[in-house]
Amino acid sequence: MKLGLMFGAVCLASLGVVGCSSQTVQPNEYSGFLKDYSHLKEEKSPSGAEVMRWIDPKLDLNKYTSVYIEPSQLYPAPQPTGKISQKTLNGITAYYDQALKRELGKSLPLASAPGPGVIVVRPAITAVSSETESLAPYEYIPVALVAAAVSTATGIRDQETQLSTEAVLIDGQSQDVVAQVVRKGTGKPLDNNTQELKADNFKAVIDGWATDMHQSYLKLKNE
Repeated sequence: MKLGLMFGAVCLASLGVVGCSSQTVQPNEYSGFLKDYSHLKEEKSPSGAEVMRWIDPKLDLNKYTSVYIEPSQLYPAPQPTGKISQKTLNGITAYYDQALKRELGKSLPLASAPGPGVIVVRPAITAVSSETESLAPYEYIPVALVAAAVSTATGIRDQETQLSTEAVLIDGQSQDVVAQVVRKGTGKPLDNNTQELKADNFKAVIDGWATDMHQSYLKLKNE
């Protein structure tokens, strides 16, 4: 077989087993956790990450004296698998709660319930996934590409891990929605497609989300 034909054939074969990941949540990936997605716009978070976000232009953060963080949800309710156990799912939501309280608590006292002067954060984990990592540019060499495709097919190749969240901020008295955000992040990769996902794979992602939410609060408050 001529080199060009072999290269093309291998490329087509590899496309069947190799995916491309985007850091922006697409409309077809929305979970339904938010009641309205129509106002979301692509924005940059304080850390420079791509997010889909909406903030009420009339929002006045100075009226809030405390923050209530609802326990994070898994939405829609997932079915644990051998790769993603219930223990892992519980660990992810527990760490999300800790991170949000740690970061937002730097500027606002934590409230025990919604009420006047309280801004409510209602977060959800909407997707946990792993997929075979995309090929790096240097691997688009015929020999390396053949090796990469074989590794992918046999489960040897690293597995990219991704986590998605949707969160809504609510006025604790009126129950009006004042802000929404949808985003995803890439966690620590797995060594192969049989390794079990752990909450630790996503701690850095969750830390980044919580830090960005706090930095967004500070920025809006000072505007």
